[in-house]
Amino acid sequence: MDLIFLGTSAGVPTRSRNVSGTALIESTGKGWYLVDCGEATQHQMLRTPLSLRELRGCFITHVHGDHCFGLPGLLASAGMSGRVEPLDIVLPVALHPWLRLSLTVSKTWLPFELRLHASETVVGWQHGNVKVETVALSHRVPCHGYVFTEADPHPVLDVQCLASEGIPRGPLWGELAHGRDVEYSGRIFRAEQFLRPARPAQRFIICGDNDNPDLLAQATVGAHVLVHEATFTQALIDHTREHYGHSSAAAVARFAESAGVPNLVLTHFSARYQNNPEKSPCIENIRDEAEAHFSGQLILARDLERYHLDRNDRLMVSMGRLSQ
Repeated sequence: MDLIFLGTSAGVPTRSRNVSGTALIESTGKGWYLVDCGEATQHQMLRTPLSLRELRGCFITHVHGDHCFGLPGLLASAGMSGRVEPLDIVLPVALHPWLRLSLTVSKTWLPFELRLHASETVVGWQHGNVKVETVALSHRVPCHGYVFTEADPHPVLDVQCLASEGIPRGPLWGELAHGRDVEYSGRIFRAEQFLRPARPAQRFIICGDNDNPDLLAQATVGAHVLVHEATFTQALIDHTREHYGHSSAAAVARFAESAGVPNLVLTHFSARYQNNPEKSPCIENIRDEAEAHFSGQLILARDLERYHLDRNDRLMVSMGRLSQ
């Protein structure tokens, strides 16, 4: 699976960073999932290969505007782009009437069914080959993270099992390979009997705002990638004695190290951290603080950058920035 960051700034956009939005792309390279939809998320999408017709589901972590204000516009554009497939949206129940009212008062008609699910109660959401679970976080308002796990990664036919059942090589094998049951010699053979995963399932965790990374201890078991906010450095929190319900780079890095997460992606940076290393504070302060506590692959997300999990389970820049 791949990640494309559509927004990595906290609270307000900057000239180089939009507010929160993260796309997770299926390993097939087609369908994708959106976690949070801050204002102008759809504008960022125009600079990527993402299509609203291929959007499988949308997941909002909490009610704050920098995580959801772009949703009504994105849905309207999805309708105008010709989408007709139903769309599932998992979001706090408090946002359900807000979203419906936004569409109603703006006279927005959607040519597809909108299926709203409450993030507080949804259990085991799944689309095709991807399962999604929620994990409760700690913030100033109720907030959740989303755990994406492949259900059956790149299934391949179990040739030995096929041979033992006496199913002849040919069209029947092709049907089973595509997940379709077949009939042979008066018997029904289920595709699931003959398909085996070609590799271990990938597991990505994409979090909302959270001031207690330890809440992710159970969810990170077997996880390949953790995407977590690092709004401030610990030095700044110690100086101001306020964290506003957010984590420091040091706190997240210490947790990821203790949990054995191989790839840590930090995002949701305060606008005060500038890209210019000659100015203070700068984004490299966050990197330096995290590197002091984490020995795995550390990435500070950038808008419009795409990352791919390679065969060695290492998250790498796939294509560089998609647009300047």
